[in-house]
Amino acid sequence: MQQWLELLTTQIRHTTFWEWFAVLLGVAEVLLARKNKVWLYPAGIASSAITIFLLLKVGLYADSALNAYYVLMSIYGWVLWVYRKGQPPIQVAYATRKEWMVTLLIAFGGWGLIYLLLKNYTPSTVPVWDAWVSSSAWAGTWLLARRRIENWLVLNISNLFAIPLLFHKELPLFALLTAFLFIVAIFGYLEWRKIYKSTQAAKQVI
Repeated sequence: MQQWLELLTTQIRHTTFWEWFAVLLGVAEVLLARKNKVWLYPAGIASSAITIFLLLKVGLYADSALNAYYVLMSIYGWVLWVYRKGQPPIQVAYATRKEWMVTLLIAFGGWGLIYLLLKNYTPSTVPVWDAWVSSSAWAGTWLLARRRIENWLVLNISNLFAIPLLFHKELPLFALLTAFLFIVAIFGYLEWRKIYKSTQAAKQVI
């Protein structure tokens, strides 16, 4: 235990300004998401843009691509949450069967595709692990953009695998951030369920 703490302390001492900045933006993003606030998206875009370059430096190619995907999905989610032509903003709800099928396709189909790309075209030392963290996070982010309650569950599957991977790659702040995200996601799931129930109750009254 002491050896692990010494390693963590050493890694944190060598953490750069940009790592701290990306982590702080990531914390802001998840707290805003928990509160169902659209400002999670600009915070997320900034955090992901910085993280792309940091992950490329340590050889986490799929995670870097994942953050590029985060940027694109954040733009998509931002538009979907705020403005849809001729329609009201999308509301918090449970995923439909069709959305679950898309989610599983993204998670498992993405895993296989990303693994093959990492294995054959990059010097990645953790292709299986890196691919799964990324593909499951892709799936969870897609559900988040559609404001589906289960996004928190899928994202936490990714978080569980990401924490040890980030420590392994000597990115302790990102690992601690991911552990924090895991905890917040639990509360986010419970809070979004309450939002959904209150919305349904209001509809019944009307």
